[in-house]
Amino acid sequence: MNALIQTSNNQKALYRTIWRWHFYAGIFAIPFVILLSLTGAIYLFKPYYEHWQERDYRGLQVTGEALAPNDQITAALAVVEDGKLLSYRLPQSADEAVLVKVQADTNWMVFVNPYTGAVLAKERTDDQLMNIVKTIHGELLLGNVGSILVELAACWAIVLIVTGLYLWWPRNTRGMAGVIYPRLREGSRTFWRDIHAVTGIWISALALFLLITGLPWALVWGSALKEVRAIDFSQVAQEEQQQDWSQGRHQEHQTWRAQASDVFNLTPEVLHAAQQLNLPAPVELSIATNHNHNGHHISWKASSQTPNRPQRADVWINGDGSIEKRSDFAQKKLLDRAIGIGVAAHEGYLFGWFNLVLGLLTCAGLILISVSGFILWRKRKPESALGAPPPMPARVGFTVAAITLGLAIFLPLLAISLVLLLILEFLLLRRIDGINRWLGLGS
Repeated sequence: MNALIQTSNNQKALYRTIWRWHFYAGIFAIPFVILLSLTGAIYLFKPYYEHWQERDYRGLQVTGEALAPNDQITAALAVVEDGKLLSYRLPQSADEAVLVKVQADTNWMVFVNPYTGAVLAKERTDDQLMNIVKTIHGELLLGNVGSILVELAACWAIVLIVTGLYLWWPRNTRGMAGVIYPRLREGSRTFWRDIHAVTGIWISALALFLLITGLPWALVWGSALKEVRAIDFSQVAQEEQQQDWSQGRHQEHQTWRAQASDVFNLTPEVLHAAQQLNLPAPVELSIATNHNHNGHHISWKASSQTPNRPQRADVWINGDGSIEKRSDFAQKKLLDRAIGIGVAAHEGYLFGWFNLVLGLLTCAGLILISVSGFILWRKRKPESALGAPPPMPARVGFTVAAITLGLAIFLPLLAISLVLLLILEFLLLRRIDGINRWLGLGS
């Protein structure tokens, strides 16, 4: 009997401890989860929004032969002071404007009528709505500090989901009510509890997938992954391939985009060869090498920038239109392929409209979980305390330690934050009675 009582007490202590972890993780992560869900949901519609945004640059009047590509580029550079060519986007139809990306004090998008050379529009890349949304989503408009905060929030959101799954796990035989579907007529508190728990279980796998596939972009986790990527386990020297993801806007601006050049010679032969490749749109041409800096020995790289990354390819074209080499997704490193597939699914492009719908439902579910969790907290929060679940004096043993250690190894920023929290709690929070009581830290 004593053994059964002890086992029951240990189970209660474990449950209460994980509940406390879940509560504190939610207090920190929920504001970020809502913001990331909103910006993520908006970014899912990037290609559709940009197609609509460029509606005025399609349906142009076709008047004879198009100008030479060099003349089109020159027209674009003429409207940007000290501008250098970044890339030339292939029109998808004869009545579509050419998009020339230009680098100066900042990056510009210049739309040019390919038949008249008239500049239809000049727009700052950083002012584009989807670029702003992307920067908020990845860095909160705060640079590296924001990137670390987003990564930390993602780590604690993973803790939130893992602990939530443990708390949700059915421990009685009352049936599926409140487990798989919500009880709608048993009072306000039960309603919000079930909305919180049931929504969580339905989207937990998708939410974890989004969080984990977003980590390669993160500053700390992504940098560690970059070091792993650099390890070559084979004995055969391989040509270095460009990393297929970036950590933050600074690295993206430095290495992710084409290199700017004020010397170019985009011959009709190169343009024709690029069009004949039929790479998935959009396709950008950028200067790959410039051997003599005289415009006559320039090779170009045609890059598919389709959001569905497994369909991307890069092709190097000589000035006479001959193909120098080609690199497809299947030739990338295994790690790059895995991340590319994860990124495409994360952004909603891997398997068509259904991928977008799943992403949208997951974002909506995360917001619903966050709002319902906040409502539950407000319903039971005492006036004079934060309302954390009260601690139990019994030791919880190996299970919590193993879960914590596993998450800390996988998420180094989580481990660092845990150590800092423990130090802060031991040195300060537990020694100030008012704060101790308000936070519910116990003795």
